[in-house]
Amino acid sequence: MSESHTPPSGSARLNTGVAHNARVWNYWIGGKDNYEVDQRVGEHVAGMFPIIRDIARADRDFLGRAVSFLAGERGVRQFLDIGTGLPTADNTHEIAQRIAPDSRIVYVDNDPIVLVHARTLLTGSRDGVTAYVDADVHDPDAILERARETLDFSRPVAVMMLGILNFVLDAEKARDIVRRVMAAVPSGSFLVLTHPTFDDELGGAGQIPAMKFWNENATPPITARGGADIAAFFDGLELLDPGMVSCGQWRAEDGSGVLVPQYGAVAVKA
Repeated sequence: MSESHTPPSGSARLNTGVAHNARVWNYWIGGKDNYEVDQRVGEHVAGMFPIIRDIARADRDFLGRAVSFLAGERGVRQFLDIGTGLPTADNTHEIAQRIAPDSRIVYVDNDPIVLVHARTLLTGSRDGVTAYVDADVHDPDAILERARETLDFSRPVAVMMLGILNFVLDAEKARDIVRRVMAAVPSGSFLVLTHPTFDDELGGAGQIPAMKFWNENATPPITARGGADIAAFFDGLELLDPGMVSCGQWRAEDGSGVLVPQYGAVAVKA
């Protein structure tokens, strides 16, 4: 295990007695904003499903490639990042504003420890804007209302939903959240999404017992989905090449990406 580290507190909602996804994910990618309980649960899950650290890193690398592609090749200047997680190196605003300093980014999360670290996320470029919204993915109307304070919804927006819909356990509710958010943004906007799967072709069967352990010992509860259910999130949108693939392989250089049981895709709203 890594050296124990006590993240800053400052919220009545912060529960340090139960492992929490944002902190365990931070542990898996080598961060220090986690508690001993997060490390214990993270190690146990990694023992059951050793590829979990590869998934965490692949998901993070996918974010970098997707934001670079959208800001650099598609000229996107607005990003709505729902389910931000704990800040690490190369967050969405850092990548986007490095390419286009006038980019505007809104981060959304309801994890109290992410809120504590929001000040890190709010240090953007001089020409751009970064903002943080304390809201739950289950309440897309609140997210959109607050995001409009920073983003111009008459211009294209890249909606980032990386590893967040797996915490919406009801499949129809998850699809409705995507539909409502994408209905609010104009043509030329993008949906950027990753989601864990139990599909055998991606080696996902091992996630099932690991997620069962997680749901009994950590929070929030999580679910994986089959490829068909994940593809349904893109209904009415046009998938960009290479389509919906393992997030580790999406536009990886020279085909060198790692195969992990986490789908990733980028789609455009016509």
